[in-house]
Amino acid sequence: MFDTVLVANRGEIALRVIRTLRRLGVRSVAVFSDADADAPHVREADVAVRLGPADRSDSSATETYLRTDQILAAARRTGAQAVHPGYGFLAENPGFARACADAGLVFIGPPPGAVELMGDKINAKEAVRAAGVPVVPGSQATAPTDEDLVAAADEIGYPVLLKPSAGGGGKGMRLVRDRADLPTEIAAARRVARTAFGDDTLLLERWVDRPRHIEVQVLADAHGTTVHLGERECSLQRRHQKLIEEAPSVLLNAETRAAMGAAAVRAAESCGYTGAGTVEFIVPGIDPDAPDSAAEGVRDFFFMEMNTRLQVEHPVTELAVAVGADAARLDLVEWQVRVAAGEALSFAQSDISFLGHAIEARICAEDPERDFLPTGGRILTLDEPRGEGIRVDSGVAPGTVVTSAYDPMLAKVIAYGPDRPTALRRLRAALADTRILGVTTNTGFLRRLLAHPEVAAGRLDTGLVERTAQEQPALLTSPYSPTNATGPTVTGPSTADPDATSAAEPPSPAHLLYYAAALARHLELTPPADPDGWTDPFSLPSGWRLGGTPAWTTHRLRTPGQDPVAVSIRSITAGNVADATDNSAGPARELELRLDGGPAHRARASLAGDRLHLTVDGLRTTFSLATDAAPGLAAGPVTWLGVEGDTWPLHAYDPVVESATGAGAHHGALTAPMPGTVTVVKTTAGETVRKGQPLLVLEAMKMEHVIAAPHDGVVAELRATAGATVAMEDLLVVVTPVEDASAEDAPAEPAAATVPAGPAEVRS
Repeated sequence: MFDTVLVANRGEIALRVIRTLRRLGVRSVAVFSDADADAPHVREADVAVRLGPADRSDSSATETYLRTDQILAAARRTGAQAVHPGYGFLAENPGFARACADAGLVFIGPPPGAVELMGDKINAKEAVRAAGVPVVPGSQATAPTDEDLVAAADEIGYPVLLKPSAGGGGKGMRLVRDRADLPTEIAAARRVARTAFGDDTLLLERWVDRPRHIEVQVLADAHGTTVHLGERECSLQRRHQKLIEEAPSVLLNAETRAAMGAAAVRAAESCGYTGAGTVEFIVPGIDPDAPDSAAEGVRDFFFMEMNTRLQVEHPVTELAVAVGADAARLDLVEWQVRVAAGEALSFAQSDISFLGHAIEARICAEDPERDFLPTGGRILTLDEPRGEGIRVDSGVAPGTVVTSAYDPMLAKVIAYGPDRPTALRRLRAALADTRILGVTTNTGFLRRLLAHPEVAAGRLDTGLVERTAQEQPALLTSPYSPTNATGPTVTGPSTADPDATSAAEPPSPAHLLYYAAALARHLELTPPADPDGWTDPFSLPSGWRLGGTPAWTTHRLRTPGQDPVAVSIRSITAGNVADATDNSAGPARELELRLDGGPAHRARASLAGDRLHLTVDGLRTTFSLATDAAPGLAAGPVTWLGVEGDTWPLHAYDPVVESATGAGAHHGALTAPMPGTVTVVKTTAGETVRKGQPLLVLEAMKMEHVIAAPHDGVVAELRATAGATVAMEDLLVVVTPVEDASAEDAPAEPAAATVPAGPAEVRS
């Protein structure tokens, strides 16, 4: 066994590997960029070494985690005997594996030749085909030209799938259904492949409609033993990125499971594989409720690729697979290390079986309501779920700053149960208990996805998520989301009298979110209780007035992409001096709330740590609460609220400030929809452009986003430059419409948004 191992990765996988090394008694070495200097994996390791230029700070992956020379130097400096690559970065780079061997280090992974062969999807298909593994029909040339790809598509028929030969993770893949679109898609796929992998070689395969993505975990030692550890279903994807994984698959019968496992073993043996790896198959979708779903016999399946590393979703195998009579669970990282150290597997294929069911959800910094664009920010609150059958693999902590420099995945929540329904229920409950404030994530979306009837029934395919999102947009948004906020419904007297209390329908969940944000700010206005028992009545937000009903205190709020709103609050019990000056720590005072001058609702609110308990018209809802008071926020502190896995930032809104800061803005202004890096600028100031014309390309967290002209016009201002890093909502380019560009006078400034305000109010 090794004495010291360097982990050449970051985030949750680095932390995962380091913890196994500690359990084995092996000294761990972490590496880090300046951006990760205080990351959890750095704090957990025994030793940590900085990566990056010596004369400046540059946390980009190319200058840190992809620098083979610096990683090898860190290994020499710390006395490491082996390097664990994790996944991503250099994990499937044969050059890195060879460099480790040349430096006298053990690469904890397969031999470089296996990495190279399986990393070339074209040669990999030929290798496994020769080993008797079924493959998807497609192009067979080693380096097909555009003409070869078109000819292959004509031969096998449409639709077809374009894939970078050297790539992985779905990046650069293009589904083409029409022959006329193929040349354009080939060019786009080559560009992405060249940028992402340094190799624009493509292959083309027949597309299987409604396919299921099922992969098999293999484990091989250097003594001639290769076993499979069953399958994982990874069909719940979006843009070829996995969202939910589970083991075992509900689709496979015993015969197909055995055949796929045997094929995976042959694929691994065909390249001399050692260590942990995954063989991915595409399986034509079959409705498990159809009459033939229980039929015996082997179903069709086709080899897609082999991932020569540990997979993100390996925890579901660790939880659902049992070994031997005592049903022991495996630690795949441990066996990677043991195999690399020369040990033989201590179990055979006959010892392995499934016991129970496990499901994993990937929590990522992305916004489902904004087409899953990457997000970022500083994590203010992090509360990970706990409970029976729940496991969390996380790489973040309170205070972690999430940037666009690395992968958007923050954590994985995994649930185990004796059967699939139990595992599903536990995972949904765990996601509801996951609180991440300060960064918008997909947690709530994953929870809703798991409740979808098709998912619950196991009727899965790789297109289900995107189809469902188009057909049922509610999947993307929480009922509490501001996008679901509608005007208040009045069922009683008119609200023309600002002091009248109107009967109304119960407020919508989206209104409750605004009420909670306003009350959180309202409670902040209340001073601490005076030790002598007396409080200056004018320091309390009670709205007390001599000889009249309390005044409304109005809080103006906005959320990104939504119109501002006004929430008015007044005390019901502040009708006299005694009530108005009472600042006791007793039960919460009863209040009235109304949104944008709508009907009033009775409410109580109380704070318990970072939980805000809000009761409106007898219904109690608990929100997670955090305040981002970082300096430099133009609109002041930001209130973050969370409920059932979803979170939202709510900003104070001041029409005067907004008007002043936006005085130079034009309705043709295009801002960054996500934090990221400008990779391509396709226009110049003064250029005449057409509606829909690409102007620049923004890249973040493996996603490429094209910024296009919103209308015909002239590029009046261009602030973006290639290679520049931009924050969300930074101004990139201004396109003046044709009619405005030809006018002699400057375009009129758009009117500032207004929010209704009643008389006799206190503004905060």
